[in-house]
Amino acid sequence: MKDLTKGNITKLILLFAVPVLIGNIFQQFYNLADTAIIGNMLGDKDAIAAVGAVSPVMSLVISFINGLANGFSIVIGRHFGAKDMKQLKRSVAGTLVLGLATSFVLTVISLAFSETIIRILGTPEEIIKAANTYITIIFAGMTFTMLYNLFSGILRAIGNTLMPLVFLGAAIVINVGLDIAFIGIFNMGVEGTALATVISQIISAILCIIYIFRKCPVLKVSKDDFKNITKADALDLYSTGAAMGLMLSIVSIGSVILQSAINGLGKDTIAAHTLARKISEMFMLPLSTIGMAASAFISQNIGAGEIERVKKGIVRSIMLTCIWSAFTIISVYLFGDVLLKLIAGSGKDEIISVSWYYLKINTPFYFVLGVLLVMRNSMQSMGMKVIPVISSIIELLGKFLVTVLLVPYFDYFGVCIAEPLIWIVMTIWLVAAYVLKIRSFSLKSEKAVSLG
Repeated sequence: MKDLTKGNITKLILLFAVPVLIGNIFQQFYNLADTAIIGNMLGDKDAIAAVGAVSPVMSLVISFINGLANGFSIVIGRHFGAKDMKQLKRSVAGTLVLGLATSFVLTVISLAFSETIIRILGTPEEIIKAANTYITIIFAGMTFTMLYNLFSGILRAIGNTLMPLVFLGAAIVINVGLDIAFIGIFNMGVEGTALATVISQIISAILCIIYIFRKCPVLKVSKDDFKNITKADALDLYSTGAAMGLMLSIVSIGSVILQSAINGLGKDTIAAHTLARKISEMFMLPLSTIGMAASAFISQNIGAGEIERVKKGIVRSIMLTCIWSAFTIISVYLFGDVLLKLIAGSGKDEIISVSWYYLKINTPFYFVLGVLLVMRNSMQSMGMKVIPVISSIIELLGKFLVTVLLVPYFDYFGVCIAEPLIWIVMTIWLVAAYVLKIRSFSLKSEKAVSLG
């Protein structure tokens, strides 16, 4: 456990963020390794295409699950900061009930409509069977994906980011090992890689449960905690969780819409954009991680009534994103083309040129993106559930307008400038809303002091 209401603010945010960042990097490398195993061991382009064809749907569902779990953890962190252990345990119990109920509903809906969704996406007929097999197995194990995310979020809510990293690392090692066994030894095809994913999630969820019961008595819940869940508890948890889940899901939908515009620019542009995004997403990881750290820091300090620490925490988090953004911009402009050549290989000058063009336009706006991610996460922790969702809707509409208006006239330049323009609009919106909200918090604190 780590109390984020006391101590050096910058140090606490970094100590929270670093394990989460390492975990995110592990996940990125695992995704690459998983694709490599399927491609090399199966030697079947259709298998890679089948997995890739359902990736947008999986990303959409997983984004909602991640957002829901993160939202629940905000509420738990608030009670931990307030040192209200009775309410904290009720919130943990409510998190498990609501999370499992949601996973059940999502599983039933996903399994019922999986093939229909695959066909709506325009998946080629020859890979529909493999794609449906893969996504059906993944969706069947969704409860364990939910459990792992819930328990990881609960641990992060009390300041423990190390153990979720350990369990994630274990899941990745198990997943890769099972991938190799199921595909390389038992020749199971896409079923093998899907089963490997589900089994690794089951094991990681079990490890989380064992750790919490043995090492975190503050999180152990009883029958009474489940019985005492009130409507207010459930509403607080689900409104926060659903808002964050919707926010991330809407962002995913926007990305799918923008991708449809890119798909119309030809396969070389698609390949170039994919290459550029892989690099940019790696550089974006620290920004999103700092945003998550800010969320945990603020939820605890809001619970403790430490409004000045909330203000300082947001400022320090933004400063950290600015430092990383400066490092990223310098690195990309000095070594970006070299990095692209290393990843793409030789003989792909046209693709590298287009990727380099994207990075040069997109990267300087990381300063804005850093502020956006900190503000979006912080406002959720401050109880502002609707405004971040509205910002995601603005992003969705922005990407739709870019697809319809900019790309037909400006081609790939329209794609390159799309996200920076959207980031600027959303950041202005969120900063204005934050200023109004923090003033109301400050006024409440001043009244409380004067009454005391």
